[in-house]
Amino acid sequence: MQSLSDTFGQVFRAIMANKLRSFLTMFGIAWGVGSLLVLVGLGEGFRSGQHKQLSQFGNDVVMVFNGTIPALANQHTGMRPYELTLGDEAALRRLPQLRAVTDELSRSDLYEVSRWNNTSGHVTGTEPSYAVVRYIPVEQGRFLDDEDVSENRRVAVLGSKTVALLFQGRPMLGETITINDADFTVIGQVSKIGRGNNTFDDEKIYIPISTMQDLYPLKGDNIPKDALSSIQYSPTIKNDSTAASIAVHRVIAERHGFDPSLLDAFNEWDTIEESHVIGIIFTAMDIFLGSVGVVTLALGAVGIINIMLVSVTERTREIGVMKAVGATKNTILAQFFWEGLLLTALSGLLGIVMSAGFMAVLQSLLTDKIPGFDPPRIVPWSAALALGSLVLCGVAAGLYPASRAAALDPVEAMRRE
Repeated sequence: MQSLSDTFGQVFRAIMANKLRSFLTMFGIAWGVGSLLVLVGLGEGFRSGQHKQLSQFGNDVVMVFNGTIPALANQHTGMRPYELTLGDEAALRRLPQLRAVTDELSRSDLYEVSRWNNTSGHVTGTEPSYAVVRYIPVEQGRFLDDEDVSENRRVAVLGSKTVALLFQGRPMLGETITINDADFTVIGQVSKIGRGNNTFDDEKIYIPISTMQDLYPLKGDNIPKDALSSIQYSPTIKNDSTAASIAVHRVIAERHGFDPSLLDAFNEWDTIEESHVIGIIFTAMDIFLGSVGVVTLALGAVGIINIMLVSVTERTREIGVMKAVGATKNTILAQFFWEGLLLTALSGLLGIVMSAGFMAVLQSLLTDKIPGFDPPRIVPWSAALALGSLVLCGVAAGLYPASRAAALDPVEAMRRE
């Protein structure tokens, strides 16, 4: 009985006997596997990048902004503006459909000065719940608390870029800055949130909402003293804002005197809905890119089938000789089985290594460089699918013609050229 080492020896000799053909076949397989992995990895990179982009705002965040009320549905003339207020926020806090609610009053026309430098960042008046609804990772010090709001304290929490601009590497906790000539004590710093060139959130300065409304209220005619830029909330049901949105629309419409069915009156951004849409888009992209990769992979599989068919045809006489000297059908089948398996497995692993190296280079060059995009990475299921498909093709392509040749009469097999 032929040993496994003898079988492998014959397999390697058969592969080396046709170096160019084996190399081209292996290259085609490796290219197909690599293409599939890179294309699927690209789709997953876009998906991951978009989710990270949304996570900068927080988990399950819906932002409601000041809006305009149309006289009739879908009518965009003669619209009446309305401003959200602290009263609206208080009414929304009573809704059981909302897990957390916060407010925001923002201005970007204020001027900030430290002992070392000055800037014109984005000043946001808010409250402690802002760190619950939004993503606010505090690196030093603390965020705003209830006493800061109730006592109208002049304290500020700075974004990472604002810290770098105003303090240029110096200690900042306890230092004083001025915002339009009013003194504020720095009590904390928020870690870097933005990715790539998107530094908007890193330029923010957070102060108590009460202080913001006293010193820097919204400008304009007929704007309430307690007007806000937006109200933001998280629904009680995770990843589902349907019930919360209906309840919020009803409360805001009642307080500002319009029909909640006038959807044009609401100016809002729902990160949950956005995430669902992104998921659908990138699932479709994964399917498309995966299909392109599978087509490329299929070309490699055709190469395997061709080389195994040609190999069996060329070696029909050899098979006859092997049978004449006592080789069994199982021995012949085992040789072609291992030849197809090794050829496809080695080529597939080569394709995985090549694609992994290429994607590692992209990750080192592009990580956090392009907002909304992560470099491609190996997706395990696509690697398993590629290898499994190729192995099945290689084994089937080897076993079928080999089984027919092994079934021939030895004399008939040896007569074939």
